[in-house]
Amino acid sequence: MTKTNLEFKTEVKELLDLMIHSLYSHKEIFLRELISNASDAIDRARYESLTNSGIMENDAGWKIKITADKDAGTLTVSDNGIGMTKEEVIQSLGTIAHSGTREFLAALQSKEVKDNPELIGQFGVGFYSSFMIADKVTVITRKAGVESKNGIRWESVADGTFTIEDVEKEKKGTDVVLHLKQDEKKYLDEWEIRDVIRKYSDYIEHPVVMDIEREKESDLKKGEKVKVREEETLNAGKALWLRDKSSIPENEYNEFYKHVSHDFTDPAKVIHFKAEGTSEFNALLYIPSVMPFNIYYKDYKIGPALYVKRVQIMDHCEQLIPLYLRFVKGVVDSSDLPLNVSREMLQHNRQVEIINKNITKKVFDTLAEMKKNEYEKYLTFFKEFGRVLKEGIHYDFSRKEAIADLLLFQSTQKPADTYTTLLEYIAGMKEGQEDIYYITGTSRDEVMKSPYLEAFNDKGYEVLVMLEEVDDIIMSNLHEYKGKKIKSAIKGDIKLEKTDEKSEEAKKKFSVLIELIKNQLKDEVKDVRLSGRLKDTACCLVADEEGMAPEVEKLLRQMGQTVPESKRILEINPSHPLFEAMNKLFEKDQKSVALEEYIKLLYNQALLLEGSKPKDPAAFASAITRLMVKDAERST
Repeated sequence: MTKTNLEFKTEVKELLDLMIHSLYSHKEIFLRELISNASDAIDRARYESLTNSGIMENDAGWKIKITADKDAGTLTVSDNGIGMTKEEVIQSLGTIAHSGTREFLAALQSKEVKDNPELIGQFGVGFYSSFMIADKVTVITRKAGVESKNGIRWESVADGTFTIEDVEKEKKGTDVVLHLKQDEKKYLDEWEIRDVIRKYSDYIEHPVVMDIEREKESDLKKGEKVKVREEETLNAGKALWLRDKSSIPENEYNEFYKHVSHDFTDPAKVIHFKAEGTSEFNALLYIPSVMPFNIYYKDYKIGPALYVKRVQIMDHCEQLIPLYLRFVKGVVDSSDLPLNVSREMLQHNRQVEIINKNITKKVFDTLAEMKKNEYEKYLTFFKEFGRVLKEGIHYDFSRKEAIADLLLFQSTQKPADTYTTLLEYIAGMKEGQEDIYYITGTSRDEVMKSPYLEAFNDKGYEVLVMLEEVDDIIMSNLHEYKGKKIKSAIKGDIKLEKTDEKSEEAKKKFSVLIELIKNQLKDEVKDVRLSGRLKDTACCLVADEEGMAPEVEKLLRQMGQTVPESKRILEINPSHPLFEAMNKLFEKDQKSVALEEYIKLLYNQALLLEGSKPKDPAAFASAITRLMVKDAERST
C-alpha cells in the first residue's frame, strides 16, 4: 500500500502556524465545525440517493457519531455521508480554495479576531481548527457507492506536509480522528462534549450520537448494578424551521444562524414564518449584523438553503431572493416543489416565483419595522448593508420606491453621522422648492465646501450628501419620489431663481465673452453658459442631466471598462468680479494674450474644483507663478 507525502499549499501552512501558535479562548468551536461538515456530507448523500439508491449501501439511517477514546487520547467524529475520493481529499484538505484567504490570514493576526476565533467558519476553513486542540489529525474516508477497497487515509501533524494512502474502509463516509494535545484532553469527557454540542449543534437535523456508559439494574441478578454502553443522541435534532417560534430560545436561533452563515456574530434580526395558500413553505431567515467580507466577490454564495419536505436540495438557492438582498441567510423548506428539482427547473418554476415574492415582502416589512421601532439597530444595519440594498433601485424597477423608503441619507442641513429619509426631506422642503437635490463626492468635508452648493445654501435648500461611487447611478435610476423629481447638484442646468431682468442683462452683457471662451475651449468643453448654482466661486464644470458624475467615470475606469469621452459644460458666475475684469480686457483688446491665458486658468480651476487634474499641471503651475510675480511687482 503506497503512502504519498505531499506539501500543503503556502496559504495552509501559514494558516496552521497561526492556529497552533495563537491563543484562543473558544477552542471548542472545532467540534461545531466538524459536526457541521459531517452534516453537510450527509445532506449531499441524502440528496444524491434520491436518484442513485446505491449511495445508501443498505445503511439503516443517517447519523454523526462521536467516539472518545481516553486510552488512545483520540476524539473521532464520524459520518455516513457522501465521503471523498483521493482527488477530493487533496483538494479539500490540502488547499484553501477561497479568494478571501489573504484577508482571513490578515484577520487572524489582528488582536480583535483573537477574541473571536469563530471567524474561521466564515472563511470556509473550519476543518483546520482541529489543529488548535490536536497535534495530529487523521482522516479516513470513502466515497459512497464505491468499493470498500477505495478508502483513503489522510494524515498530518501540521508540519507543512501531509500523507495520503489507499486503505480498506468498510462503511461509506468520513472519520476525522483527532489525536489530542496533552493539555486538551478535557474534550474526551462526556459532559464537556455534551455541553459543546448543546451550545453549538443542538439544532443539527441529523442525530449526533455517542456511546455512553451507564450503570443499570442487572436483568440476571436482582439488586445488582451492571455497566452497559448504549448509543445516546446528544442533540435535539428537529429541524429548527419546523418548530413553533414560541418554543425556540434566542440562543438556538443565533447558533443556527452561525451554522448556515458561517458568521461569528449574532444576527440583527430573525424572520421565522410559515406561508400557506397558493404555496406552502416554511422559512427561517436572518438579517446579519456584520457584512460578509466577500459580499462583492464572484464566489459569494447567494440565497438561502432550499429544502423540499426536509430534504436539502441546494445549500444556496439564488432564485429564492433578489440579488440586492443577498445578505439574507437562512433556510426555506417547500412542500410544493418536487424532490428532484434542479437549478434549471427552478428558473422557470411558478412556485419559486411565489416564494421569492413572499420572502422579499417579509424582508421589506422586517426592515421597515426595524427602521420605525429600532432605529439605532437599523442605522447599524444600514451602515453595513445600505450600499447593497441601494442596488435594488437599479435592478428592481417595480419596487424602487419601496426600497427608497428604506434608505437613509446624510444631508447638508444635518450634523455629520445624522441621517434623514426622503419623506423627511420632502416634509422640510422650502416654499417654492419643486425638486429633491443631492450631491455626490468622496468625503463629507469635501462636499460641504463644494462651490456647487453655493446657491442651495443661499436659498436654504437641503441637499442630500451621497459618498459612495454607485450613488449617482442609483439616484438617476430612482429619478423621482412621491412625484418629486430628483436632481444632482453637480449635473444639468440648475435654476433656483426665476429668470429676471438682472439675469437677462448679464446674459446680454457677457454674450461675446462667452463666445470667445467657447471658441478657445471648443476641444475641451461642450458648452459655456451662465451658472444658476454659483454665488462666490468664479466657475465650475457640470455634466448634462443624463451624463455621468466624475465619481462614476472613475469607478468604471477602475473596473477596467472603457468610458466614452464626454465633454463637460463650463458654467461661469456673472456676478464674480473676475468676469467684469475679463470683459473689460476683452473690450480693450480682443486678441489679448493675457485673456487667452486667463481662459486656460479658468478651465483648469474648474477641473480642480470637480476633483480632476489640470490637463497640463506644469503649464498650470507656471501660469499661476507668473500671476504671483506680477502681483508681487505691483505691490512693491
